[in-house]
Amino acid sequence: MKVLVADAFEVSGLEGLKAAGCEVVYQPDLTGDALAAAIASTGADVLVVRSTKVTEPMFDAGRLSLVVRAGAGVNTIDVRAASRRGIYVSNCPGKNAIAVAELAFGLILALDRRIPDNVADLRAGRWNKKEYSKARGLFGRTLGLLGFGAIGQEMARRANGFGMPVLVWSPRFLREGSDALAHVPDDLEITVVNSPEELAERSDIVSVHLALTAETRGFVGAGMLNRMKPGAMFINTARGEIVDHAALAAAAKARGLRVGMDVFPEEPATSTAAFTPPLADLPNVYGTHHIGASTDQAQEAIAAEAVRVIRTYKDTGSVPNVVNLSTHTPATHMLVVRHRDRPGVLAHVFDHLRSGNLNVQETENVIFDGAEAAVARINLDGHPPAALLRAIEQGNQDILSLHVVNIQEQQWQR
Repeated sequence: MKVLVADAFEVSGLEGLKAAGCEVVYQPDLTGDALAAAIASTGADVLVVRSTKVTEPMFDAGRLSLVVRAGAGVNTIDVRAASRRGIYVSNCPGKNAIAVAELAFGLILALDRRIPDNVADLRAGRWNKKEYSKARGLFGRTLGLLGFGAIGQEMARRANGFGMPVLVWSPRFLREGSDALAHVPDDLEITVVNSPEELAERSDIVSVHLALTAETRGFVGAGMLNRMKPGAMFINTARGEIVDHAALAAAAKARGLRVGMDVFPEEPATSTAAFTPPLADLPNVYGTHHIGASTDQAQEAIAAEAVRVIRTYKDTGSVPNVVNLSTHTPATHMLVVRHRDRPGVLAHVFDHLRSGNLNVQETENVIFDGAEAAVARINLDGHPPAALLRAIEQGNQDILSLHVVNIQEQQWQR
């Protein structure tokens, strides 16, 4: 299996891929047309990227069957285009959670104690203890977490250590209800609130930890920001596009919000570039360079997980952490075929299904002990007519029986 690594990647990861029997092509500076050309020329089966965008033409350039994002999100990958071509997309969730939480807390501490301004004045030869002695402190301040995945949970763990009450709002609590609460680690002390607006009103610090989706793009806007307490902190180490930055700039000016950001909309595609985000010149805004996951510890963990994903795919054909498989079958009926384990039986079944214009959407074939008989479960997009079922059953002597399951109603039918 040939793996094209088109972003910076740990040496341990490259060695791990080679140890797994993969042929590795390491070209960490590829983007755009150059990446498409490399996909074509190398004939790579697997593409590994970090922040590099993977677009629809790249999927058509070669023979990719798997794209691995060496990180948590997949917003830089055209997942729909990959799905249309039957290309797996996988990621490495949770492996950078501690690193991002550490940076988010670093921004909180920096805003409270104005650390960057302290350093700048000291380097400029200015001593101003009177000014920089003004700080509110974190103990007893309420931290509001917008999102409660792996990073949100690491934030809560650190906030508990600082003696800070933690409020949480997350889409997972809406989807899963009490089931989601049951999976909250026992060592975390949190209070779940009913809405983002309630979170904003009750928190001294709001930290964003949502994934970027169609639903969360622009999720944090004026309606939420204007409910925050004057002088409260707003931290975003998730994705820049989740926040309406014009509304954030207005709130920072009008309400004195103190803002810490590691992410911005329309960030440069390269690691070094000229970049002047609109908020950067406000004195109550601190920014970093999208470095949340950029610790040695996090990158080693992500590389190890990427290797695990690719090794599993190579050895078993299954893909851990895959993000673009259907969560439920679109089929309406299942054809269950009990048969002798002989060549041509399933080909006979599939030929008849094709003649009946029935599409096979999923299938599995389970072998009994001794490998003399098997059961095939074939999910279809419609109900096979009785005449077609008779033709299948009577047309091959190795078919022992068959029946149809109505998947939608979960009732057995003949």
